[in-house]
Formats: sequence, C-alpha cells, structure tokens
Amino acid sequence: MEGRRFLRFFSLSLCIGLVLLFTWSHLPYAPPYVSDLLDCTANSAWCSSKNRIQAKPPIPTRRLKDHSSDTPHHPLDPLTIQELNAVRTILNSHALFTSTSSYALHSIELQEPDKSLVLGWKHGDPLFPRKASIVARVDSKSLVLTVDLTTSEVTVHETGSHYGYPTMTLEELAAATFSPLKNADFNRTIVERGVDLADLGCLPLSTGWYGGADENRRLIKVQCYSTKDTVNFYMRPIERLTVLVDLDTQQVVEISDKGRGIPIPKAANTDYRYSAQRPNQVKKLIKPISIEQPDGPSFTVENDHLVKWANWEFHLKPDARAGVIVSRAKVWDPETGELRDVMYKGFTSELFVPYMDPTDAWYFKTYMDAGEYGFGLQAMPLEPLNDCPRNAYYMDGVFAAADGKPYVRSNMVCIFERYTGDIGWRHTECPITGMEVREVRPKVTLVVRMAASVANYDYIVDWEFQTDGLIRVKVGLSGILMVKGTSYENMNQVSSSQENLYGTLLSENVIGVIHDHYVTFHLDMDVDGSDNSFMKVNLQRQSNSPTESPRKSYLKATKTVAKTEKDAQIKLKLYDPSEFHVINPSKKTRVGNPVGYKLVPGGTAASLLDLDDPPQKRGAFTNNQIWVTPYNKSEQWAGGLFVDQSTGEDTLAVWSNRDRPIENKDIVVWYTLGFHHIPCQEDFPIMPTVSSSFDIKPVNFFESNPILRTPPNVATDLPVCTAAASA
Repeated sequence: MEGRRFLRFFSLSLCIGLVLLFTWSHLPYAPPYVSDLLDCTANSAWCSSKNRIQAKPPIPTRRLKDHSSDTPHHPLDPLTIQELNAVRTILNSHALFTSTSSYALHSIELQEPDKSLVLGWKHGDPLFPRKASIVARVDSKSLVLTVDLTTSEVTVHETGSHYGYPTMTLEELAAATFSPLKNADFNRTIVERGVDLADLGCLPLSTGWYGGADENRRLIKVQCYSTKDTVNFYMRPIERLTVLVDLDTQQVVEISDKGRGIPIPKAANTDYRYSAQRPNQVKKLIKPISIEQPDGPSFTVENDHLVKWANWEFHLKPDARAGVIVSRAKVWDPETGELRDVMYKGFTSELFVPYMDPTDAWYFKTYMDAGEYGFGLQAMPLEPLNDCPRNAYYMDGVFAAADGKPYVRSNMVCIFERYTGDIGWRHTECPITGMEVREVRPKVTLVVRMAASVANYDYIVDWEFQTDGLIRVKVGLSGILMVKGTSYENMNQVSSSQENLYGTLLSENVIGVIHDHYVTFHLDMDVDGSDNSFMKVNLQRQSNSPTESPRKSYLKATKTVAKTEKDAQIKLKLYDPSEFHVINPSKKTRVGNPVGYKLVPGGTAASLLDLDDPPQKRGAFTNNQIWVTPYNKSEQWAGGLFVDQSTGEDTLAVWSNRDRPIENKDIVVWYTLGFHHIPCQEDFPIMPTVSSSFDIKPVNFFESNPILRTPPNVATDLPVCTAAASA
C-alpha cells in the first residue's frame, strides 16, 4: 500500500516538478503515424517530380544531441553544460555557500553583454568575457549574483528590498506536493472524502498576494485530485480541500476542508488519449497530409543558434523563464542588398491568468506562469509529425537544477517552413481591359515554435517570419481546463438564474470556471538602428460642407510622436482606431517617409478587474495593451524580477509611470495578447486549440514591395508523391 501510494504520488509530482507530462492528442480522431505520410528528401530515391516512392519512408525521430562539447560562438549564446558546471564549482567554493547547507539556485542564466557591445560585435570577433547571472535563496534570503567565468569572481548585488520571491524551483514544487502526506489530519481527510491514498494526485498552486500575517513567508497551496480510472485527474477534483504549505520549511501551515458535500466527478469520458478510445469511436476525418521538401529545407541553423532563412537572419535560444528568445532579427533589403536591423530582442515576458471565482478555494488562482513557474521550465519535448512537421529542426534547452547541475530539455523548440496554400501577393486583370495578366505568388513562412504545459494548460507560441518582412507572433491555448466540483449534474437543478456558478456546467458535477489569459511580450525594436520613436497614427472622421463635395465625411490620418512614456500608454478602442508605428526619424525613404515597423494588434481582450484588486495590482502590466519604455537592461520582466507573492511594486506599470523621455531613444515596445475564456462543453475533456496573434509589419521600411521579384511556382519545381503499390 505504501509503495503504491508513493509511486502514484511521486509520478504526479513529477508532472509539475520534473515536467514529464502526458502527450495529448485530440480525441477521438487518429493522430498521423509515420506510415501514413510519404517522404521527400533531398538527393534520395524516395520522391521527386518524376519518381514514385519505392520504399517505406524513414521514421522521423527527435533530434538527439550530445551537448557535452558545446561551445559558445555568439555573445548571446546560452550557457553551455561546461559553463554551468563551472558556475556550480565556483559557487560551491564561495563562502556564501560553504557556510550553509540551506540554499537553492533558482536560476542560472547568461548575463548578456551590454547591448552596445553586442551591436558592435561581428562574426569572427572574439567573444566578450562570459558571465552568469544567478538568482539564489541562501538562508531564506533572495540574492542576485554574477559569476565571471574567466576570473571565477563572484559578485553579490545589492538589490534593496524585494517585492516578491524568485521563480519556484522544480524541486521545491515537487516537494510541496509530498508535504500534505506527512500530516495525519490530511490523510484522514482524504480517506473520509472517499479517496484511496493510492489514487491521490496533488498540484502545487501559487498563492498570489493578499497581505496579512503570512506576508513574509514563502507559501504555496496544494490541492488534490483522484486519479482513479483516468489520466485526466484534473476532471476529478477533491473540491474545496486546500493545504497551505511553507515552501522554505515544507511544513503544513493550514488545512481547509469545506467541500465534504461535493462529490468527486466520475472518471467516465475524461480520458483523452488515443489509446483509450474505443475502436468504434475513432473517426479519421481527413486523409494524411504532409508538406514535402525534395531539395531539403530553405533554412540553416549555424553554430546551433544562428538561423538564416530566405531574407531573414536572427539568433534563437531557449530560455528557462521566457521559453524562447529571438534576438538580432535582421531582414535583407532587395534594393541595397544589405541586412537591416528590425528587432534586437523579443520574448514572452509574463503570462497572467486570473480565475473569476472569489470563493475560498479559488480566489487566489491568479497565476503568473513565467515569473512563478518558469515558462521555459514547463516546456515539453515537441512531438514529430504532430507538434512539428517532418522536416523540422529541433533545438534543445540546457538548464540548471536547484543544486546547479545542468540538464537538457530535449527538442524544446522546433523550426520549420510552413505552406498552407496562402498567397503572398496576386493580381489578375479582368477581361474588360483586354489584358492577359495573371500573377500570383505563394506564401511560405518560417515558424519557430515552443509548447509549454503549465500543469493543466498548454501554450503554443509561434514566431512566424514572412518574406515580406512581417513577423507574426501567435499564441495557442489548449490542454485541460481547471475545473471545480459541484453537486449539480444538470442545469435544471440550479435553483435560480441569480445563482452564480462562476462558470459553465460542462459535465455531471464539473464546472469550468471563467478565466482570462494575458500574454505580455517584450519587443526591443531597433528599426534601422537603436534610436527610434513611437508614433500614433490616429484615424479621425472629417466633415465636408455640401459645397466642398458630395461626400459628407472621410477619414484623416493624424500623426503624433510620443514624447514620454505616458504618451505611449495605449488602451485599444474599436471606434477610435489608430496605427502604432516604431519609426527611425533619422532614416528616410527615397520619397521622404521615416522608415518604420508597425504593431498590428490582435487578441485584444482587456482586463476588467478592479485596479485596486490585489491580483490586478500585481498584473498591472495588463492595464494597457501597449506600453513603450526606454531601454533598460534591468526591465525585462513585466511583473518584476521576483514575481511569486509580489505586491505590484516592481511592474511595467510602475516603470512606465516614471514618464521618462522616449522620443528618438532606444525604446522597448510591450504588447499584451488577451483572451477571455468562458468555458463550454466542447472544451471537455480537453480543449481544441484557440489562437490569437499580433503582427510586427514593415511600414515605409522598404522602397517598394520586397517580394515583387520573387518567382511563381511552376509544376516542375514541385514533386508529385504517390504511394508505391503493395508488394
């Protein structure tokens, strides 16, 4: 019995703590298998424009690489395994760590060289001295340190008073799920709720901040589920049972059990795995589709992190907190033949997920997934053929555990070319002109993808590059709803329309709680150089008198350049439309327009919470959809450096309210994609992906259409792949 309990409980702890989550498929449809898909590979007999496949295609596998000999080639390359081991050795001999046994390393990342140095660096130049930035907890104090890997010097930084705690380590999250089992009252409660301890699974949930006596303690709340008869334990909550745990001591502080009258939902119809579906339920809706590349992909990855594709070049690396970071993005100009700067650095800065249930077991569920859990730490190995197509390139993440030991998160990022039948540009002349013109160009794009499973929810983040100079950033939401148990099995049992369920009855005894998702991006734009300005182009209605025109009204574009940060705090308004340009006032086109890029908003859901509500104080970076700040190396994380139990005193909103000058300065644009989610039955037991995106689009950056001279496809360019007859 004890062995069964340990194994089950430990395996669920690993789901959060060591990120070994299940692979999910949309049921009851069959996922593609390699045998379903044909393969075209460069210089092979598999497929060509003329030949048929003569053999079974090879099985695609994840890219498995030995990172023990990795060497940095670029100033922004992440720390290697050798460097992480060196950091660990240096710290282990430092007096700060030798004098105590109570410490944990919450993050070890490259301390990037100053931006000016990176901008001046050229391929072939020697690298700058490599340094590591460390966030540690030593004797219950949060510290920020720098380790110089050349000199072995350790610098402890004065950080003043902290407004929260560091990103929680995977190890302490896993330990927190064990803590309740040490408490006899908890074990007795579980049994009284009708759950065998062998079927218990628990999750560590960040507490947020609400002041009070526990303000100076690192705390986490643990809630539990029944795993009996399903892997989808999220659908079987032990409702209103919450255990408060001290993260530093791993001791139970308080147990709240107010849901004894609420049944645990049944396991029936909750299993989403393809293998769990009955054969008569499986429906293959489409025939296999595979985009083949007989000459191989058009992109290269040099020195592990430098991506070159079509007219783009950028540096790419996985990151434990942001997930993935795109740096030094440049686009080729067909007029000058030169690569031109577009963006110095772009990444996911924070995710804010407030649930809309104010009751005792739910009010605190206002997660900040990057700062509390580590967006990259929760990233999953991507699955070939389903997460990424056949010809994808896979990139691993190399991170450090709480004791400093490096480990590899394999296949964390994939890169692939996408063609979905979209059109790059087209025009055909109508017969009335007498001109035979039919010109069309296909659109092929390059996608950088990562997927993170933060407990129940899956996030898919795509950075998509287009040959016309546009960058599209897309976020997809999938995974499993966080649900609450209820005594209701049908809506006809709900006594009054005034009764607030705080969500939707999805199945018997299961309510999907209303919630929001806000994903805030840090976009350090360097449009043809670092000194840029933010320009609002507002469309306003103008009126005509009858003597001026038969028209009564038209729209006029009014341009205003933001002088200071408050000028660039933007709340989007449907009936007061504007464009939002980042321009380089010192660079002009041939006809005199300042070169620029514009932010094209999407996913515009805005937070409706009271500004004085504690979660919204912490998530004040969602008070506006757009912010612009002067570049500051220390201002990267919209919720602050230390987010766990933060009070909202070190956020993007606080920085921006300093109202610093931003005209013709090195500026950073921040954009928040927002989603309101009112759950529906189609979200049960696993959610079809919902996506939204925003664009970073050239505006007067090029002299003309940059893909004007690209050729159309012709039949001889493209293979026709047919399955060989069965032997």
